[in-house]
Amino acid sequence: MINKELINPRSIVVIGGSNDTSKPGGKVLKNLIDGHFPGELYVTNLKESEVQGIRSYSDVAELPDVDLAILAIAARFVPDAVDVLAHQKGTRAFIVLSAGFSEESEGGAALEKRLVDIVNEVDGALIGPNCIGVLTPGHHSVFTEPIPKLDPGGCDFVSGSGATACFIMEAGIPKGLSFANVFSVGNSAQMGVEEVVKYWDESFDPEYSSRIKLLYIEDISKPQMLLTHAASLQRKGCRIAAVKAGSSEAGSRAASSHTGALASPDVAVDALFRKAGIVRCHGREDLVAVASVFSYPRLRGKRLAVITHAGGPAVMLTDVLSENGLEVPPIDSAASHELLTHLFPGSSVGNPIDFLATGTAEQLAIILDYTDKYFDNIDGMVVIFGTPGLFPVYNVYDVLDQKMRTCRKPIFPVLPSILTAKDEVDAFIAKGHVNFPDEVMLGKALARVCNTLPPSREDIVVPKVDRPKIRKVMDAAGDGYLAPKAVQELLDAAGVSRVTEAIVRSDREALKAAEKIGFPLVMKVTGPVHKSDVGGVALNVKDIETVNREFERMMQIRDTTAVLMQPMLEGVELFAGAKREDKFGHMVLCGMGGIFIEVLKDVSTGLCPLTIEEAFEMIDSLKSRSMLDGLRGQDGIDVDHFADILVRISALLEAAPEIFEMDLNPLLGKEDQIVAVDARVNVVK
Repeated sequence: MINKELINPRSIVVIGGSNDTSKPGGKVLKNLIDGHFPGELYVTNLKESEVQGIRSYSDVAELPDVDLAILAIAARFVPDAVDVLAHQKGTRAFIVLSAGFSEESEGGAALEKRLVDIVNEVDGALIGPNCIGVLTPGHHSVFTEPIPKLDPGGCDFVSGSGATACFIMEAGIPKGLSFANVFSVGNSAQMGVEEVVKYWDESFDPEYSSRIKLLYIEDISKPQMLLTHAASLQRKGCRIAAVKAGSSEAGSRAASSHTGALASPDVAVDALFRKAGIVRCHGREDLVAVASVFSYPRLRGKRLAVITHAGGPAVMLTDVLSENGLEVPPIDSAASHELLTHLFPGSSVGNPIDFLATGTAEQLAIILDYTDKYFDNIDGMVVIFGTPGLFPVYNVYDVLDQKMRTCRKPIFPVLPSILTAKDEVDAFIAKGHVNFPDEVMLGKALARVCNTLPPSREDIVVPKVDRPKIRKVMDAAGDGYLAPKAVQELLDAAGVSRVTEAIVRSDREALKAAEKIGFPLVMKVTGPVHKSDVGGVALNVKDIETVNREFERMMQIRDTTAVLMQPMLEGVELFAGAKREDKFGHMVLCGMGGIFIEVLKDVSTGLCPLTIEEAFEMIDSLKSRSMLDGLRGQDGIDVDHFADILVRISALLEAAPEIFEMDLNPLLGKEDQIVAVDARVNVVK
């Protein structure tokens, strides 16, 4: 795992160092020299006695002891070199830049395994292979550019892709975004993004550590590690944003249930990020914009004032904020009327506050002071100010700089004239600020940050379920869908209310069940998975003759083993389900039920174990949430009961991890009760 030799080595050797800086071994050595590495620097090169002014060794065995080795040689030579370094030279940290390992072939994968085994034998740290390296305040061990001036208050950044790491830095640096440490993990043979996040958490120093963490992830191999340490970092005051690439499967895996079709691996990623409080981004610029928002004080509400001298950008920003759950509330008070007297005729203070293209630096200062001190319905400000190209605007940006340092409410600067006012923008950024050249990108980033909830609490209270009864059912079950009686027993043991029902296999049993349950009835086949598709559902059965006729018909349907009989109930159709996703564990899903799940696909997801707060958040995030409160004179449902069902499903899954998929569809909800009408449970042991 990450150790002091990797972060702050006393000595470094570049294996395969070169005088040719167009090669990785030459460029990484140059970057170390230019970065003024303070320790001992060594090089190996078979043909040169001196490389870039540093003595070169022709054989690794001739080297003195060294803390960190950076390898830029052909993959086939790497394990032998690492073996000598690890066992003879006391080397405990390795950065392997070389490609040609598991990303390329089976033979490369075998080399990679041997490499990892050697490093593990000495409890060493391995970054890569197939990476660009590491940037820390102690050393610039990368063979690429850009190399930002590292700032302890900047972003800690880890990427599974070296090229993407470079592109993200290239996008952020011109805007003023700074970096503290950068890790490119490449193939993640020993350590991936998750281990770096774990290191950040375990080594976190409230005084010195960066509070902004950025992740670019292509594969989450240890979701529980990522969840645990990302949530822990958030609780320590950090803010985390991540891009998870590779999310567009060419279609969901074949699934026999609604839950299986809706709960893809990417849905599991979303659920994990929500549980950890990670802001999910969907591209480089998106990640940079969110990181830039993180660079400013936290916005304590969702109400913003848009301050501008240009009407169009203000309208576009207002639109995107409003569309994404933030507010640009009207400003109409004695103070706003007074503010108007300080501005040129034609200005507007209703929000957006438009002080015209002729507005001055002095007027901007007055607007910011009024908004900060007197407008109680405003939580933060966005200032959009470019240049007409007629005169320099240094004085405007100086005012903005001063007010950003003194106002109580956060101010986000949109300075779009990055060419016409390049010198002024550069001077503003040099004072330690980050610029948002595009107001729409800022609006979306603000919305992502504001709409991402804190991580779930650690002390999860799980509702009591009858675990012995659950285990009895599961121990007796084989792979596949459980029989209706077993499903009934599971629901009862979990405390999930269900409709009264009977399973019948003969005319006599059907008649007896009808008399006991009463009319009207619902009759459904058991055996076929998709009952409606095979004509296996009869609704509103009102008499004995229909019971007899439907029973005889249904028993002729292929794969039918029995008929399920239930009372005909009314209520709002709801859906709850569960899916086990490889590595992530179980997800619980909820939404509107019946045909709505197929038509609307309006489903929210939570990662187990669920807290009751997460269950309510899942329900509240549904686009169809208002339907649960009742529409057009119809009764709503007991939302508290719905949330309780979700956490009980979570508790059931903890007791029965063999459950692969589970559908409760529909649940019928009323103001005083919610009952499961149809349920399917698929077991894969």
